[in-house]
Amino acid sequence: MEAKLIIFSAPSGAGKTSIIKYLLDKISSTEFSISATSRKPRQNEKNGIDYHFMSVDSFKKKIKNNDFIEFEEVYANVFYGTLNSEVDRIWQNGKTVLLDMDVKGGLKIKSIFKENALSIFIKPPSIKALDKRLTKRALDTQKSIQERLKKSEFELSYAEKFDIVLENNDLDKTKNTAFRIVSEFIGGK
Repeated sequence: MEAKLIIFSAPSGAGKTSIIKYLLDKISSTEFSISATSRKPRQNEKNGIDYHFMSVDSFKKKIKNNDFIEFEEVYANVFYGTLNSEVDRIWQNGKTVLLDMDVKGGLKIKSIFKENALSIFIKPPSIKALDKRLTKRALDTQKSIQERLKKSEFELSYAEKFDIVLENNDLDKTKNTAFRIVSEFIGGK
């Protein structure tokens, strides 16, 4: 089997995590690549499951050691990155890597792995719908929600650079469409 990656990017609240979880349940030949981050865990997040949480200093040391395929400083001193070791582990298990990442990181991965990577952007119906979703899930402060909404406008400007743009007006339909696209890309496995 050829080593492949599927990259998902979207503004916070667009439904990306729900779609990825659905695909992981439905397509046994996929596995989620756990990203590294220097941000603090949210309530109920676990190290090594949701993210590889590390200090800013540890993250910077891994950058110097070339331990990342890609990384970004998304907010001041808040880094996210894809560890070489994580992707290698999944490929050694004979599986396709599913990545959840910001737009810049997603496009960088696509540029590195070219036709072995499929980049999918999940687009919300509107900024207003995003605001509603972020407020409803109650994971962030109002200030954090406003920062995320501002960032989402930037992220939306990158959508057309992705292989596929899926507008998430109806989560169940979007999940089914994503399932079909991903299955075709990895050969129906």
